[in-house]
Amino acid sequence: MAVSGKAFDLRLFKRVFSYSKPYKNILRSTLLLIIFLSFISPVRPYLIQYTLDTYVSHNNYAGLLNMTLVLIGLLLLEGFLNYINSYQANQLGQYIILDLRKSVYKHILGFKVQYFDKTPVGTLITRVISDIEAISDIFSQGVLQMTGEMLQLFTILAFMLYTDWKMTLISISTLPLLMLATYLFQRAVQAAFQDVRTQIAKLNTFTQEHITGMSIIQIFNKENEEFEKFKAINEEHKNANIRSVWAYSVFFPVVEILSAVSIGLIVWWSTTQVVNGHILYEKNNIVLFFLLINMMFRPIRNLADRFNSLQMGMVSAERLFKVLDTDESTLNEGTLLATKINGNIEFKNVSFAYHDKNWVLKNISFKVKEGETIALVGATGAGKSSIINLVNRFYELNEGDILIDGIDIQKYKLESLREHVGVVLQDVFLFSDTIINNVALGNIQIKEEDIIKAACEIGANEFIEKLPGNYHFNVMERGGLLSTGQRQLIAFMRAYAHNPRILILDEATSSIDTETEILIQKAIDTLTKGRTSIIIAHRLATIQKADKIIVLDHGKIVESGTHDELLDIEKGFYKKLYELQFEEI
Repeated sequence: MAVSGKAFDLRLFKRVFSYSKPYKNILRSTLLLIIFLSFISPVRPYLIQYTLDTYVSHNNYAGLLNMTLVLIGLLLLEGFLNYINSYQANQLGQYIILDLRKSVYKHILGFKVQYFDKTPVGTLITRVISDIEAISDIFSQGVLQMTGEMLQLFTILAFMLYTDWKMTLISISTLPLLMLATYLFQRAVQAAFQDVRTQIAKLNTFTQEHITGMSIIQIFNKENEEFEKFKAINEEHKNANIRSVWAYSVFFPVVEILSAVSIGLIVWWSTTQVVNGHILYEKNNIVLFFLLINMMFRPIRNLADRFNSLQMGMVSAERLFKVLDTDESTLNEGTLLATKINGNIEFKNVSFAYHDKNWVLKNISFKVKEGETIALVGATGAGKSSIINLVNRFYELNEGDILIDGIDIQKYKLESLREHVGVVLQDVFLFSDTIINNVALGNIQIKEEDIIKAACEIGANEFIEKLPGNYHFNVMERGGLLSTGQRQLIAFMRAYAHNPRILILDEATSSIDTETEILIQKAIDTLTKGRTSIIIAHRLATIQKADKIIVLDHGKIVESGTHDELLDIEKGFYKKLYELQFEEI
């Protein structure tokens, strides 16, 4: 097998197999069963030959009946043991992919937001779902079954050599051709399998992205164009699979032909050993060798198939471990627990860039006192959202320091810091779940009565009570059954229920109607009371009560002050923005 151009990556294989350590008892019992089944594989052919020589040729029907019962019993025993073996091997595979999937998903949960900006969601879905499923085949269809079939093959060959070495050599004379066919088959299937995994990732990425953006496709009447794109990707996926199917459809007939050739050679050789109607050697082993040849070629054929299952699993494992080895997690070396946050925030000479030295923020400095509300305004791309993303460490700053209560935020434990920072985004994300669960987000300390109280304070109780099941209403994926304003209100409920010391509102009123904006403005007054708050808003009417307004332009602070102070600045940025909005109204 080739993974990343190597004949076999033993290090990768050991890493995959290390996940079986917690289940070593299942592994051991499976291996013992495999060994036992391998060594008893020649017994049935031998008993059949013994029955023919001892009972059938002498017309001993009583002995024939007894041996028939013995053979049936042996067949049932093998069938039962194969069932146990198959069940345990698959069980082991499922346990391992359970652990792997948990490890990968937990690792992904710790990734920086920046990682998801540059990685298609469909690719990650493929890694967590399809690739991990393929890894289970390493245990259920790969290495364990290969071990059993190799042992079975060696046992059969050893028995054949013991029985008649000349007939054995004739029987295996086709093996060089079979080995060549197997090598070519593995080369073809390896390339096809790698292509299949790549095409699955592309198909998942395209489908996930375009179903999510279906409204845009329909708004711009692009259904036909997008369908043509899908057809092209689907065609590539089909072609990759057909290449693997072609390899199988050629290889298996070749194995059957070579098996038939081996049997034919035995028949031919046997006829050359007859003189005057008498066989020149002591026992007639032709029937026995017919049975053994069939048993020998079956594991050889299966080995190629198992090897490809192992190969496909290893390709998937390599892709999966790349995700596990990706060091994109937010650095969490802080030791301080933010048991009590007052809410004093200070930016000291902060500079930040998403890529290289393309600075989004340039030497930003400002202070927010405990309980104050500041507003960030400026044109799109001025750096407003970047500032709030740095406060809760969604992104890491490049230069300078950010302090909360006089302590660098990197000295706090990450989860401890984020417990005290509440965020309401412009694009509200709701899960396909009830309103209660979307607000609580698994926090068992937030009870239903707390959520109802939050709804009443925010002003969302009235519309929620009208929903089927009210607070137990399932909003469906991304809150698709609610209006934009209703989703925003639920986001405010979420922030209120979690009771953060620092509140961040990112364009929280930019996508709602006037009536809902009045509700949210009242909710903002309630939410910000006694909390340190940072508000981003294009609607300047919503931030006039802020203690301080900071005006940003191209990543720099160009003005700061209260609403009235900024309006007094002749030809000021804020005054210009305010007058433009006033003229629009």
